[in-house]
Amino acid sequence: MTDKTTVDAAATARTVPWAYDPAEVLAGQGSNATGLSSADASARLAQFGSNNLPAAAPVPAWKRLLAHFDDILIYILLGAGVLKALVGDWVDCIVILVVALANAMIGFIQEGRATSALESLRTMMSLEAQVQRDGTWSNADSSTLVPGDVIRVRSGDRVPADARILLQANLQVDEAALTGESVPAVKNVESVGADAGVGDRSSMLFSGTIVATGNADAVVTATGANTEIGQISALVAGQHAVDTPLTLQLARLAKQLSVAIGLAAAVMLIIGRFVHDFSFDALLSAAIGFAVAAIPEGLPALVTITLALGVQQMARRNAITRKMGAVETLGSVTTICSDKTGTLTQNEMTARTVITGDGRFGVEGTGYRPEGRIVTASGATAALAEHPALADLVLAAGVCNDAMVERTPEGWRVVGQPTEGALDVLAVKSGIDVGGVQRLAQVPFESTHKFAATLDDADGRRIVHLIGAPDRLLDRCETQRATTGVAPLDRAAWERRIDELAHEGLRVLAAASRPAHDGEVEVTLDSVAAGNTFLGLVGIVDPPRPEATAAIAECRTAGIRVKMITGDHAGTAVAISRELGIAPPTGDVEALTGADLEAMSKEQLRVVVRDVDVYARTSPEHKLRIVRALQSHGEVVAMTGDGVNDAPSITRADVGVAMGIKGTDATKEAADIVLADDNFATIERAVEEGRRIYANIRKSVVFLLPTNGAQSLVILVAVLMGWALPLSPVQILWVNLITAVTLSLALAGEPAEPDLMHRPPRSPKEHVLSRSAWTLVAVASVLIGTVALVVYQLERSLGVDYATAQTAAVTMLALGQLAFLFNCRFLDSSSLTPRVLAGNRVIWISVGAMLAAQLVFVYAPFMHVWFESGPIGPRDWALTFALAFGIFLVVEVGKAVVRRR
Repeated sequence: MTDKTTVDAAATARTVPWAYDPAEVLAGQGSNATGLSSADASARLAQFGSNNLPAAAPVPAWKRLLAHFDDILIYILLGAGVLKALVGDWVDCIVILVVALANAMIGFIQEGRATSALESLRTMMSLEAQVQRDGTWSNADSSTLVPGDVIRVRSGDRVPADARILLQANLQVDEAALTGESVPAVKNVESVGADAGVGDRSSMLFSGTIVATGNADAVVTATGANTEIGQISALVAGQHAVDTPLTLQLARLAKQLSVAIGLAAAVMLIIGRFVHDFSFDALLSAAIGFAVAAIPEGLPALVTITLALGVQQMARRNAITRKMGAVETLGSVTTICSDKTGTLTQNEMTARTVITGDGRFGVEGTGYRPEGRIVTASGATAALAEHPALADLVLAAGVCNDAMVERTPEGWRVVGQPTEGALDVLAVKSGIDVGGVQRLAQVPFESTHKFAATLDDADGRRIVHLIGAPDRLLDRCETQRATTGVAPLDRAAWERRIDELAHEGLRVLAAASRPAHDGEVEVTLDSVAAGNTFLGLVGIVDPPRPEATAAIAECRTAGIRVKMITGDHAGTAVAISRELGIAPPTGDVEALTGADLEAMSKEQLRVVVRDVDVYARTSPEHKLRIVRALQSHGEVVAMTGDGVNDAPSITRADVGVAMGIKGTDATKEAADIVLADDNFATIERAVEEGRRIYANIRKSVVFLLPTNGAQSLVILVAVLMGWALPLSPVQILWVNLITAVTLSLALAGEPAEPDLMHRPPRSPKEHVLSRSAWTLVAVASVLIGTVALVVYQLERSLGVDYATAQTAAVTMLALGQLAFLFNCRFLDSSSLTPRVLAGNRVIWISVGAMLAAQLVFVYAPFMHVWFESGPIGPRDWALTFALAFGIFLVVEVGKAVVRRR
């Protein structure tokens, strides 16, 4: 072989190490079986960098704060403050700027709280790795690993980097976080094809996966961003978050209001200058007053606070929200795309069915909790004394495996291979005592022969037990266990039963046994090649979460479609989808596989994507295509999952939902919402909360806008009529501030309406304010504004001074909004009911706070200086309260008219 050929081979061995023998991979990495030297490792660390995924640069606090000023209405408000400064009116300027800053600070603080809540849920990656350097094994920080390092992993370890296996013993690795497979992958040293997919690279270990059983030595081939997880993280970084429907609607509303404010101000200035010959200073003050009056500067803060309260409520219900806007979007979700393993299922293998020569038995209970019975077809407990064939099978299941289940403070968990854990739990449920059985010899499970065998001493009887793939055990059996004794093997009948279990989505294992030969002290592949008795079959499944089934039914009632997208096999996915209620219990179910998706064009997928609810054998790229295809139909898509392979589609989805306990860090970082309890049912509760929040935002916006409408009407009419301004800019800000900070927040805590989850999802195109809502806003604006003008003119006609007349007008505006608050509690029904006074104690706290603040405004001397106000008497209070009650009644009449129309 020439030098060039040798170099090319080494380079190829570095890029596709799974396709080359260990010696070639070591050579390609410039390493050997005893690992690197410390000096070489340090040099490579400088060359390749640390073994960490590149973290996104944190956004500085000042940038996050400034982002909350990025609103066109705030720009107009700040512009008004600058104009006030230019004409030397510093009090008004400071008040305007303080209000703008307060709005920004509220959003900034709540955003920080949500981030802190997520940080408390983050799980740590493997901190140490066993590595061989300078010919000696030692523990090292996993971030210092470099390509060429020789590492050792054993059962329970998290793999610290991508690595090519050099040596292994009974190695199986849980790759669910990477591939979505619920069953651990069997690993070996033999090379595979260069074109093998990630899930088929049996000679490789991948960073972030968990060793289920066995141990291995391996040479590191990739670290940090170059690992499979790192490449998926790059996919995540390439996805751009989409704006929420509410964000888009409020941005559109802000632009519409800004244009309307500009046009109205221009008309007002022209009439004031050329009709009433106002001076420049008077016109400027009027224009600023009108702009301040018309701008709902409390709207961003109102929406932020309402969403923040929803975030806190959801956190109490185990849903941690990273982005407040996602709460609202979740309420308008039309489709939930969910990963299967660990999300809809428990990720705990469970024996569900046992078939022996004398019948079929069901197994109660799910997961690793060893509670439940083995029952006959009639539902009676299957006593082992009455079913000797069953007793033989569960004995084999209990002794011919190396797993055990143990109880921890967090619940039951398996130590060892999950499938063997299911067999251990099966033996416990049967009640058989395996404590006195002594193992004398064994043949470990290997992918080459696909079964395990043990030689056991059971109460003085020596028995050989076998557990493994049904076809391999059938090849080694000549008889089968019958109700009494043994009978000739009916292979065709057993193959039919195997097909039945596989069609039900179960993973099928078989059991066999034979008496040990005289003097037999070892068990080998040759010694179990024939002469065994087939005991029966065990059907194993990763069971659905019971609460997930109920949650999916609730989602269907709410008009939300649930789709399963998994890396598992199609048969398993269809069977689980039937149990969950995603697919119909009978009839054909259309399921698309990754291969089907590869063969489809973008348009072909778009045509069928809404009709198919089960997707199997998918990759991260497939999940992205599915989410995009659904979004092309206008669907609002939520994607749930726990594995790294879910992260790209979670980022692309309108709402990404990650599992907090079993979820990987990459998935949590990509998600909008993290479920602290890994419970799919929490999503359904979050949807309800999202709908409630949106309804309350709508109520709050309807309530808030007449404040601005009434005030701008007062200024506009005054200028058009040539009157002195009934309100100054700072007085307008005062009304805006107390209504936004006190009264509007009361509506944020309104409870959910009883039929909320029986309504279809809200269309993303639906405006936050419907036509009837705009009608109500217009009626309330005209009504409150007119009454405020009447009060101001009445006070002036009675000879009251200018400051007191303005104070009366301000009080009228505040009390008018207070009355309108009760109108807004029930937008779609009448508020003329005792219920309007109950059900939300925050209402009365807000009313008390508003009245207390208004009393300070009216009577505190320092407020007279800042806001040019003056004290009013009992007559003014009585008049404004009476007119406010009249506003309440007239608006109710308007609501009734709108409802009838």
